[in-house]
Amino acid sequence: MRVITDFHLHSKWSRACSKELTLQNIAKACERKGIDFVGTADFTHPAWRKEIGRELVDDRGAFCLQNGSSKTRFLLSTEISCIYKRGGSVRRVHHCILCSSLEGVDRFTKALLARGCNLKSDGRPIIGIDSEELLKILLEADSQALLIPAHAWTPWFSIFGSQSGFDSLEECFGEMTPHIHAIETGLSSDPKMHQYLPMLDNVFLVSNSDAHSLDKLGREASVFEMQEPSFTELRRILVEKDVSRFLETIEFFPEEGKYFMDGHRACHFSCLPQETKRLNGLCPVCGKLLTVGVLHRIDHFIDREVGERKKLSVPFTSIVPLAELIGSILDVGSASKKVSKEVEKLLCDGRTEFGVLLDVPLHELRLVTLPEIVQGILKMREGKVQIRPGFDGEFGVISVL
Repeated sequence: MRVITDFHLHSKWSRACSKELTLQNIAKACERKGIDFVGTADFTHPAWRKEIGRELVDDRGAFCLQNGSSKTRFLLSTEISCIYKRGGSVRRVHHCILCSSLEGVDRFTKALLARGCNLKSDGRPIIGIDSEELLKILLEADSQALLIPAHAWTPWFSIFGSQSGFDSLEECFGEMTPHIHAIETGLSSDPKMHQYLPMLDNVFLVSNSDAHSLDKLGREASVFEMQEPSFTELRRILVEKDVSRFLETIEFFPEEGKYFMDGHRACHFSCLPQETKRLNGLCPVCGKLLTVGVLHRIDHFIDREVGERKKLSVPFTSIVPLAELIGSILDVGSASKKVSKEVEKLLCDGRTEFGVLLDVPLHELRLVTLPEIVQGILKMREGKVQIRPGFDGEFGVISVL
C-alpha cells in the first residue's frame, strides 16, 4: 500500500496557526489532499494532549478518530524549538519529535517539565535544552522515538542554518549522532541540492508540510510502501535505510521557498551566493547584513567537502499546490471563488489533490475543468515552471504559463 505521510504540522494551540487545526478537521483535510498518515502535532501542550487522548484511539500501530468518521491515521508528533549556547554561539534549532505511544509522550513531557520547560504557552514550545541532551531525554522516555532535525537549512531556526546552526550532525548531537536517521529538507531545498554532501550519506531526506493551516497540509510529503500506516514500520524503514520501502518525497520547487536566495526583504533586494560574497554580505541599498539563504548555505558545504555527485537513494517529485497552481493560471489569488470552483470540480468523484497533481490522466481532467488548467498541470508535471525565487522570508512567485 502506498502511504503518503506528513508528520510535521501544527495544531490550533501553536502561535500564528489557524484555529481550524483540530483533529477532526485535519483528518477531513487529509482525505481531500490524499494524505494517509499525518502527525498529531503539538503533543507536549497540555490542552492538546487532552484532546488527543479524548478523540484518538490506538489502531494497530497508528491512531484514528474514536468516532470512526475518517480513514486518516495519525502518529504522535510535535516540533520543539531549542535555544541554547554551544561552542560560544547561541543556537536556535527546531526538531520534529515522533513518539511510539501515549505513555512515551507522557514520560517525555514529564521529563521536560521536571527541567523547568514551559509547555503551556505554545504548541511548539521553546526550551533551553541542548539538542544532544534533548535526544537523550527523549530516548530515555521512549526508546523507539525518533528525532528529526526540522527544515534543516532555513537561516534562523535549523541545524544547518546560516544564522544559528552547526556545520555537522556530530557538532550538534555529539555521541548521540548515530540516533539521527533522517533530516527534513524544508521548503527551500530539495534532495537534488544535497547530492554533493557526503556528510548526509547515512541519513534519509524526508519532507513534510510544516502546515500552519489546513490548506498548507501536504505541500510537501514523504511516500512509503506499507501494508497499512504504522509508526513501527515507518521507524523500521528509516532506521534500516530500507530504500525499497521509501518510495519518494513530494517537494515544493525549492526556489518558491521563502529562504532560497540571499537578500534583504526591506530593500526588495535578492542575489545569488557569488554576489553576496562580492558585496561582503551587505545589502547594496542600505548597508545592513543580507540574510544568507539555503542555496548559499548548501554551496558553503559543497565548497568545503568537495564531494562527488551521488545518485539519490530516494527519488522525488516537485509540485505546486493545487489552489496556487490554478490561481497562477487564472491570474487571481489562490483563495478566490474562481479557484475554489475549479478545485471542487477537480476533487469530485473521489479524486484527491495529490491524485490530480500527480496521477490522474489528463484526458480525465479535461472532462471537468478548463483546458488551460489541464495544460498547467501538464507543465508542472514536466517541471516546466517559471519562478521568481524567494528570499529573506518572502515566498517565491511561480508560474506555469
